[in-house]
Amino acid sequence: QVQLVESGGGLVQSGGSLRLSCAASGSKLSISAMGWYRQAPGKQRELVALISSEGTAEYADSVKGRFTISGEKLRNTAYLQMNSLKPEDTAVYYCHAQIRPFYYSTYGRDAWGQGTQVTVSS
Repeated sequence: QVQLVESGGGLVQSGGSLRLSCAASGSKLSISAMGWYRQAPGKQRELVALISSEGTAEYADSVKGRFTISGEKLRNTAYLQMNSLKPEDTAVYYCHAQIRPFYYSTYGRDAWGQGTQVTVSS
Protein backbone atom coordinates (compact mmCIF):
# COMPACT_ATOMS: atom_id res chain seq x y z
CA GLN A 1 0.00 0.00 0.00
CA VAL A 2 1.03 3.57 -0.64
CA GLN A 3 1.20 5.70 2.48
CA LEU A 4 1.20 9.49 2.42
CA VAL A 5 2.81 11.76 4.98
CA GLU A 6 1.80 15.42 4.93
CA SER A 7 3.27 18.52 6.49
CA GLY A 8 3.21 22.29 6.19
CA GLY A 9 -0.24 23.31 7.35
CA GLY A 10 -0.78 26.08 9.83
CA LEU A 11 -2.21 29.49 10.55
CA VAL A 12 -1.44 32.39 8.26
CA GLN A 13 -2.81 35.87 7.72
CA SER A 14 -4.67 36.84 4.60
CA GLY A 15 -2.21 37.48 1.80
CA GLY A 16 0.39 35.17 3.30
CA SER A 17 1.90 31.96 2.01
CA LEU A 18 2.23 28.33 3.01
CA ARG A 19 3.94 25.35 1.42
CA LEU A 20 2.46 21.90 1.86
CA SER A 21 4.47 18.72 1.38
CA CYS A 22 3.32 15.17 0.78
CA ALA A 23 5.70 12.23 0.73
CA ALA A 24 4.43 8.95 -0.68
CA SER A 25 5.83 5.50 -0.12
CA GLY A 26 5.97 2.86 -2.82
CA SER A 27 7.57 2.67 -6.22
CA LYS A 28 7.77 5.86 -8.24
CA LEU A 29 6.41 3.86 -11.17
CA SER A 30 3.21 2.98 -9.34
CA ILE A 31 1.83 6.50 -9.05
CA SER A 32 0.19 8.07 -12.07
CA ALA A 33 -0.71 11.37 -10.41
CA MET A 34 -0.70 13.17 -7.10
CA GLY A 35 -3.08 15.85 -6.05
CA TRP A 36 -4.22 18.11 -3.29
CA TYR A 37 -7.82 18.30 -2.17
CA ARG A 38 -9.44 20.42 0.48
CA GLN A 39 -12.57 20.25 2.56
CA ALA A 40 -14.05 23.08 4.57
CA PRO A 41 -16.71 22.55 7.25
CA GLY A 42 -20.10 21.95 5.67
CA LYS A 43 -18.63 21.61 2.19
CA GLN A 44 -17.69 18.71 -0.03
CA ARG A 45 -14.11 17.78 -0.65
CA GLU A 46 -12.82 19.43 -3.81
CA LEU A 47 -9.79 19.05 -6.01
CA VAL A 48 -7.37 21.93 -5.64
CA ALA A 49 -4.47 20.88 -7.84
CA LEU A 50 -3.25 17.77 -9.63
CA ILE A 51 0.07 16.83 -11.16
CA SER A 52 0.66 13.81 -13.38
CA SER A 53 3.78 11.71 -13.50
CA GLU A 54 4.59 13.49 -16.75
CA GLY A 55 4.52 16.85 -14.97
CA THR A 56 1.23 18.18 -16.29
CA ALA A 57 -0.53 20.34 -13.72
CA GLU A 58 -4.19 21.21 -13.35
CA TYR A 59 -5.83 23.64 -10.93
CA ALA A 60 -9.21 24.58 -9.64
CA ASP A 61 -10.34 27.95 -10.97
CA SER A 62 -10.42 29.35 -7.45
CA VAL A 63 -6.67 28.91 -6.97
CA LYS A 64 -5.27 29.52 -10.44
CA GLY A 65 -2.52 32.09 -10.36
CA ARG A 66 -2.06 31.71 -6.61
CA PHE A 67 -1.21 28.04 -6.01
CA THR A 68 1.48 25.96 -7.66
CA ILE A 69 1.77 22.19 -7.50
CA SER A 70 5.10 20.52 -8.09
CA GLY A 71 6.72 17.17 -7.49
CA GLU A 72 9.98 15.43 -6.84
CA LYS A 73 9.52 12.16 -8.67
CA LEU A 74 12.53 10.35 -7.25
CA ARG A 75 11.32 11.02 -3.72
CA ASN A 76 7.63 10.42 -4.47
CA THR A 77 6.90 13.85 -3.05
CA ALA A 78 4.38 16.48 -4.06
CA TYR A 79 4.25 20.08 -2.96
CA LEU A 80 1.63 22.77 -2.97
CA GLN A 81 2.91 26.33 -2.80
CA MET A 82 0.06 28.57 -1.72
CA ASN A 83 0.45 32.31 -2.16
CA SER A 84 -1.93 35.21 -1.67
CA LEU A 85 -4.00 33.13 0.69
CA LYS A 86 -7.56 34.16 1.40
CA PRO A 87 -9.87 33.30 4.30
CA GLU A 88 -11.93 31.19 1.91
CA ASP A 89 -8.89 28.95 1.46
CA THR A 90 -9.34 27.79 5.05
CA ALA A 91 -9.86 24.04 5.01
CA VAL A 92 -8.32 20.70 5.75
CA TYR A 93 -6.00 19.89 2.87
CA TYR A 94 -5.54 16.27 1.84
CA CYS A 95 -2.88 14.71 -0.32
CA HIS A 96 -4.01 12.04 -2.76
CA ALA A 97 -2.15 9.57 -4.94
CA GLN A 98 -3.58 7.77 -7.95
CA ILE A 99 -2.18 4.32 -8.60
CA ARG A 100 -1.62 2.87 -12.05
CA PRO A 101 -3.96 -0.08 -12.68
CA PHE A 102 -1.01 -2.41 -13.15
CA TYR A 103 -0.13 -1.87 -9.48
CA TYR A 104 -3.62 -2.10 -8.00
CA SER A 105 -2.98 -5.52 -6.49
CA THR A 106 0.16 -4.25 -4.78
CA TYR A 107 -0.82 -0.76 -3.65
CA GLY A 108 -4.57 -0.46 -4.03
CA ARG A 109 -6.41 1.96 -6.29
CA ASP A 110 -5.41 5.13 -4.51
CA ALA A 111 -4.25 6.57 -1.20
CA TRP A 112 -5.14 9.52 1.00
CA GLY A 113 -3.13 11.45 3.52
CA GLN A 114 -4.43 12.23 6.97
CA GLY A 115 -5.08 15.87 6.17
CA THR A 116 -3.44 19.05 7.37
CA GLN A 117 -5.28 22.12 8.60
CA VAL A 118 -4.80 25.42 6.80
CA THR A 119 -6.35 28.43 8.46
CA VAL A 120 -6.24 31.88 6.90
CA SER A 121 -7.22 34.76 9.14
CA SER A 122 -8.74 38.02 7.95
